[in-house]
Amino acid sequence: MTSAPRIADRIAGGLAALLLVAGLSAAPKAASAETLADSLASAYNNSGLLDQNRALLRAADEDVAVALAALRPVINWTSRLRRSFGETRNTGAFGVTTNDTANTSATLGINMEVLLYDFGASKLRTDAAKETVLATRLGLVSVEQQVLLRAVRAYMNVRRESENVALRQNNLRLIQQELRAARDRFEVGEVTRTDVSLAEARLAGARANLAVSQGNLAQAVEEFRAAVGRAPGSLAPPARPPQTVSTEAEAKSVAVRNHPDILQAQREITVAELGVAIAEAAMKPSVSFGAGVNVTENFNSPNYTRGGEMSLSASGPIYQGGRLSALLRQSMARRDAARAALHIVRLQVQQDAGNAFALVRVARAARDASEQQIRAAQVAFEGVREEAKLGARTTLDVLNAEQELLDARGGRISAIADEYIAAYSLLAAIGLMTADHLNLRVQRYDPAMYYNLVKDGPAVSQQGEALNRVLRALGDE
Repeated sequence: MTSAPRIADRIAGGLAALLLVAGLSAAPKAASAETLADSLASAYNNSGLLDQNRALLRAADEDVAVALAALRPVINWTSRLRRSFGETRNTGAFGVTTNDTANTSATLGINMEVLLYDFGASKLRTDAAKETVLATRLGLVSVEQQVLLRAVRAYMNVRRESENVALRQNNLRLIQQELRAARDRFEVGEVTRTDVSLAEARLAGARANLAVSQGNLAQAVEEFRAAVGRAPGSLAPPARPPQTVSTEAEAKSVAVRNHPDILQAQREITVAELGVAIAEAAMKPSVSFGAGVNVTENFNSPNYTRGGEMSLSASGPIYQGGRLSALLRQSMARRDAARAALHIVRLQVQQDAGNAFALVRVARAARDASEQQIRAAQVAFEGVREEAKLGARTTLDVLNAEQELLDARGGRISAIADEYIAAYSLLAAIGLMTADHLNLRVQRYDPAMYYNLVKDGPAVSQQGEALNRVLRALGDE
């Protein structure tokens, strides 16, 4: 015959195993466990989104060389091989004469043209291209923040769901023990069939919750694979949340100074203002110098032609159907839009920083509250268990107390994950979620390296060969 104290002891033993596993899941992992820094480094190295935007930055770098080319001489060569033939008929006093004419000639020419003065239009285009490069670099920093923050979320969600699965598995085993105990008591007449049905319903619910947790873990693993570039291993708990800012006002102030979206919007205003100056310069004349040499050789005779020319020309618009005026008005509108965009971005960044700071405080409060809830639920469970040994509590009371403790531990798991995600989200909101600030062990991408190679527009030179080697290396990554 099974007594109530023995049943309570069996339940207590199952719960002890549950708490042991829960404690182990929060304990430090072995030295071989993967850290958050390892995952962030992998995300940085494997991100296709970063590779895409780095290529777009290199394309913007080339715009500087393209704009600079307008200030350099343009040299072209031309060649032509000409074959002419015909028949000539002449009627004279001595009758009709017919002559066949044929001639083969070759012409080779070299022409050069250089812009002397265009009221600064070409220089303005070069400056605009340089500002676009700087704006694109800041856009790359923004993408880097997105990639690293996504990796943090993926890492913490895998840990969250893994620990939830462990809790649900042990909870399932505990409820199975509780069901066996209820059936034993039903056989000896201590409980009714209703108590057994309640335990069976609790077991079915535990299996459903376990299935949900396993599904959530599978989704978290897939997100980790997409964010980091590989499947997760054994993930170690992070040491502590990163240090950020202490007040909401400080968060907004740092965000306005450092966030790449604001700095990019400022650069885009400069580009738009240069666009207005370029549109104004397009209405002014330009002066250019040209020179060329040509050689024509006749293969059917010793005759040849050799010569050259030099020219100084000036040209300017008179009437183009209102096109230039429309382009000027368009550039002014784009400048106004860029200024308005900066205002919008500043408000959005400040709002994001304030929201992120609030979420950090909420997450910390939730973690502290979950700790208190666990302590209270632990005391309550131990009290109910002792009372059940004395016959003052039923098995269902023990089940309910155990469920309260389980829910508290599950809440603590989520609170810890949310705290880390909120802390790193705040880092991103103030513009510090970068490989440099986090001191990740990765090979940093230098956005200035490619620019320094192409800014002078190398063609065939030692610098051009170095550029080709860099391009081949980028293609092998």
